[in-house]
Amino acid sequence: MARGILATRRHPEDVWAWTWQVRGWLGLQKDGSQDPQRVPHLAFSRDQDAGTYAKGEQSRARPEAPRTSISQCLRNPPRDRRTAVSDYRTSVSAMAPKKPPCLPSLLLPLLTLLLPRADTRSFVVDRDNDRFLLDGVPFRYVSGSLHYFRVPRVLWADRLFKMRMSGLNAVQFYVPWNYHEPEPGVYNFHGSRDLIAFLNEAAIANLLVILRPGPYICAEWDMGGLPAWLLRKPKIHLRTSDPDFLAAVDSWFKVLLPKIHPWLYHNGGNIISIQVENEYGSYRACDFNYMRHLAGLFRAILGDEILLFTTDGPEGLKCGSLEGLYTTVDFGPGLLSKSEEWSWGGGPSAMMFIFHLCLLSAADNMTKIFTLLRKYEPHGPLVNSEYYTGWLDYWGQNHSTRSVHSVTKGLENMLKLGASVNMYMFHGGTNFGYWNGADEKGRFLPITTSYDYDAPISEAGDPTPKLFALRDVISKFQEIPLGPLPPPSPKMMFGPLTLHLDGDLLAFLNYLCPQGPIYSILPMTFEAVKQDHGFVLYRTYLSNTVSEPTRFWVPNNGVHDRAYVMVDGVFHGVLERNMKHKLFLTGQVGAKLDVLLESMGRLSFGSNTSDFKGLTEPPVLGQTILTRWLMFPLKVDKLVKWWFPLQLLKRSHPQTPSGPTFYSTMFAILGSSGDTFLYLPGWTKGQVWINGFNLGRYWTKRGPQQTLYVPRPLLYPRGALNKITLLELENAPPQPQVQFLDRPILNSTLHRTYVYSLSAEVQSDPEPMQLSGH
Repeated sequence: MARGILATRRHPEDVWAWTWQVRGWLGLQKDGSQDPQRVPHLAFSRDQDAGTYAKGEQSRARPEAPRTSISQCLRNPPRDRRTAVSDYRTSVSAMAPKKPPCLPSLLLPLLTLLLPRADTRSFVVDRDNDRFLLDGVPFRYVSGSLHYFRVPRVLWADRLFKMRMSGLNAVQFYVPWNYHEPEPGVYNFHGSRDLIAFLNEAAIANLLVILRPGPYICAEWDMGGLPAWLLRKPKIHLRTSDPDFLAAVDSWFKVLLPKIHPWLYHNGGNIISIQVENEYGSYRACDFNYMRHLAGLFRAILGDEILLFTTDGPEGLKCGSLEGLYTTVDFGPGLLSKSEEWSWGGGPSAMMFIFHLCLLSAADNMTKIFTLLRKYEPHGPLVNSEYYTGWLDYWGQNHSTRSVHSVTKGLENMLKLGASVNMYMFHGGTNFGYWNGADEKGRFLPITTSYDYDAPISEAGDPTPKLFALRDVISKFQEIPLGPLPPPSPKMMFGPLTLHLDGDLLAFLNYLCPQGPIYSILPMTFEAVKQDHGFVLYRTYLSNTVSEPTRFWVPNNGVHDRAYVMVDGVFHGVLERNMKHKLFLTGQVGAKLDVLLESMGRLSFGSNTSDFKGLTEPPVLGQTILTRWLMFPLKVDKLVKWWFPLQLLKRSHPQTPSGPTFYSTMFAILGSSGDTFLYLPGWTKGQVWINGFNLGRYWTKRGPQQTLYVPRPLLYPRGALNKITLLELENAPPQPQVQFLDRPILNSTLHRTYVYSLSAEVQSDPEPMQLSGH
């Protein structure tokens, strides 16, 4: 254990560096006295660009690089595993390792001389025996995916601890570029964006790390993690060797990769492998020069020792793999990919035919996929980098589920083959704010706010029956930590609460856009006015009287993604991308035409085109192309958090409000607090904030998601006042009330359920589980 725990990272030859490393581990200050025990952080924060809320963040001291190494804890001796578990405090939220008794400082130089050098650490491919070697010892990882950007920082330690106690020895996660570089050259690694803090939490939990820094990640995240500001150059070709794209990528990685360099396993950290790009074979650009450029950049900054790899569905291996990068595959129990689904045209009979083929012999299909993988990676361990435990949800379709039997059986079959496996997702989390992505499968399909994914750990962080079943399977192949998993977190319910009308959105326009509008003859996109997410109001005035109902429409499906149309402040209806293309309007000459555009998340998979937001074509009224537009980029989150002036709440309101309107109320929690789920019965569609933090989108009318997860740390306890704010975009219920429930409602819609199962547990007409797309 000593070598692994005390190995220094940057300068193993420097005795003084080793000395202070040991001092830090033993809790000694420069004068040899005991350092006061560190206080666990209680942070719940996101930065202002995401519509953030921060509550009294106290963060423990976080080193630039990990103090601990976990290689010994993850290998053979059961004693080490027990030691790893015993290092946890009783409180799951603390997660700080216990410190051993203080040794006299005079012994420290002697100890450092006895320690092995850090450069003996290694994680390599043993091609002769088709396996990994960790420090020269045969090793297989059983990993799970968790996204730090979908989990409040204060809950990172809890989720990672539960993953370790489930038997996992590694965690896999993406790094979303757009989450860390909101504007060119502006970087954010603080609060819930503190990547180094998350790596440190993983080390404390004794989990190795499989890192996936992109630049493209998919992950059902807005634009697949690529920054929207890239589209300010409208002709840019994303994910190719386009010089404009490569210049931005190089600039980003020259900031990111040096940060993670000290955390590489051979440097004393916990990162054992790094993915280059993500499922590039599914993009169909097939630009090998681009992939070679990325591989060269990674090698130049990170060196030759770190294992670099690629991941693709079976259909993407041809264009996604590259010599010099280790090739891995991804598939779930259904064993089909998005590309294979699309090739059948998406018809119901074709889909059912494919599904029944999957039912015939899943084990045979798994063998065929691994055999195909061998064509691209003849020697080395078999790796499934994304084994799907569930699936994502789209607005308007039912909550996706995967049977426990099919997931556990597939995992057991792969482990019998000696494969290393990462389960995607092990804990899904939440698409807070505006961060959800979208797919395009015949039409535009935005992802729901909940990213529960039917994962082994629920959106609220609770163990599920799927977790316990997977833990049993893992225990057949490797020892798992001793001790029980923590119980589900406390939940609470209260309400109903009656919300008060604050006023329609147009009444707050001066506060939503204090810098004033942008004028243009033709409407400009979100990207052109430098609005990455949320809403832009487009305004023009009728040049002549329209007495009879006249068609109002936008050519070429030019509404991206939903348009809320008002004439002189009166709401007339909605236009929606791929769904509803026209309204009928009347108005007098000079009437004010307002069109509020909402971005529902940029395409994150399956499209080679840039997904611009807003009005991408000028609207047409009758035979007249409407021109002379004013564009108001709206800062709704800042209004809710900072600018909401109390005197405006007293102004007169319409008797029957409709269209985009703000509602709010205050409430106090008098009893014990806990996680809860906001339920909005009768509301249509909109955005919710609690204490200024953007919970995300609700779309009660369309479903399937009916509740929004509210983590306990977000709420003020013990009688302090909390505030909830809604922006209802269409129609509020006659009684504008909300409730807080003690359990989620994720599967309530008129659309049919998608249940992906390979057993008799099928509950409705199924469609096949897709492979790729993360």
